[in-house]
Amino acid sequence: MSHPYILFSLSLLSLLTFSSSNTISLPLSPLFTKSQSSDLINSLKTAASSSLTRAHHLKTQNPNHKKTSSSPTNTQIYPKSYGGYSINLNFGTPPQTLSFILDTGSSLVWFPCSSHYLCSNCNFPNINPTKIPSFIPRNSSTAKILGCTNSKCGYIFGPDTQSRCRGCNPQSQNCSNITCPAYIIQYGLGSTAGFLLLDNLDFTGKKTVENFLVGCSILSTRQPSGIAGFGRGQDSLPSQMGLKRFSYCLLSHQFDDSPENSNLVLQVSSTGDRKTSNLSYTPFRKNPSTNNTAFLEYYYVNLKTVVIGGKHVKIPLTVSEPGIDGNGGTIVDSGSTFTYMEKEVFDLVSKEFEKQLSNYSRAKEVEAESGLSLCFNFTDVKTVKFPEFVFQFKGGAKMKLPIENYFSLAGEGDVACLTVMSDGVAAPERNGGPAIILGNYQQQNFNVEFDLENDRFGFGPQSCQKSA
Repeated sequence: MSHPYILFSLSLLSLLTFSSSNTISLPLSPLFTKSQSSDLINSLKTAASSSLTRAHHLKTQNPNHKKTSSSPTNTQIYPKSYGGYSINLNFGTPPQTLSFILDTGSSLVWFPCSSHYLCSNCNFPNINPTKIPSFIPRNSSTAKILGCTNSKCGYIFGPDTQSRCRGCNPQSQNCSNITCPAYIIQYGLGSTAGFLLLDNLDFTGKKTVENFLVGCSILSTRQPSGIAGFGRGQDSLPSQMGLKRFSYCLLSHQFDDSPENSNLVLQVSSTGDRKTSNLSYTPFRKNPSTNNTAFLEYYYVNLKTVVIGGKHVKIPLTVSEPGIDGNGGTIVDSGSTFTYMEKEVFDLVSKEFEKQLSNYSRAKEVEAESGLSLCFNFTDVKTVKFPEFVFQFKGGAKMKLPIENYFSLAGEGDVACLTVMSDGVAAPERNGGPAIILGNYQQQNFNVEFDLENDRFGFGPQSCQKSA
């Protein structure tokens, strides 16, 4: 995508004119799922590719990626789904309802915007790129373009915002009528570009957040839906709403096309130190890096040990905790599908699984086709005893995964693959960033809580299916 094309698309701005309760529950539904008749190996390959690309993005993210009005960096493009989850949010007056990907690994909330929204390489199942729902600013009486001197412009561009605003000279105080710069955000599987708005976020009459900062994207690559950033940045939905905690329960998304949904719960008032029943907790930790502010948006947890079939696989200290350079540590990311581990940890985990499943042959062909590193052939086997897989966190909290959260059937159902992956790159060649990324596939059918007030992460097994 060329720089002139970006400028042309952003010039479409000139065509636009602008004329409580304690908890809020929103339905969550699997996004971009596939039909039951689809090739499962291709689905696994797509999820594996997108998870790996997402991991590379999270590990190497530069805070300036979303603080520039230059053309976006080219990224690898994959032909199918993200394997994510979506929520519906209402913006504007009267409210316009749009779908957003729930993403705890980023902060800005943005939607496809204007009738001129363009999305390249948006060939997803059940998606018509020419009919992507978008927000129409002129139809909202409360929509306002964000000004350069507004403090919320600094949420995206930092404290030296006015130096980035075209035509703004702070010394002559001529910046009051100049808009906040256009943004470009790079994601693992695409990018988006647009300008910033202030408008009302409406929760169907339960709560209205006025002057909510939201991105109005005109042009995207592989982004057929908006993204609701739930990260730690000032521009995130939790920060702008002042949430004390939020929680979700992710339905199983085994690449089917189920219309079922589950709930996202937003807690807007203090509950003190009260813990939710049936949840185990581990504290969040801060990334000590002062060089890369992008890492400050992530939710880091202290993963101390991985237990496989009763065997403790200790994580090296250089990997388990982020260092002063910001590299290392474990983050929780609802925007990643499969869990990512750097080579040092993944080699230990895969070798232990291979050892405990040594009675079964490796399905090398499926590994090559699916992009997953550890697949086993169970042809003519009636019963398989899989080793238990447990994440053990600081403070003793243990996340014991059900089998379907770490092995997936492939082929004709006679092969099972481990849905934890690595890029096989060892230090010092690795790019840094988080060493382990806990993806949404491993979070399925858990009640997962981000307790922002008490700075802790809670989780507990729970069926996310709603009762009839």
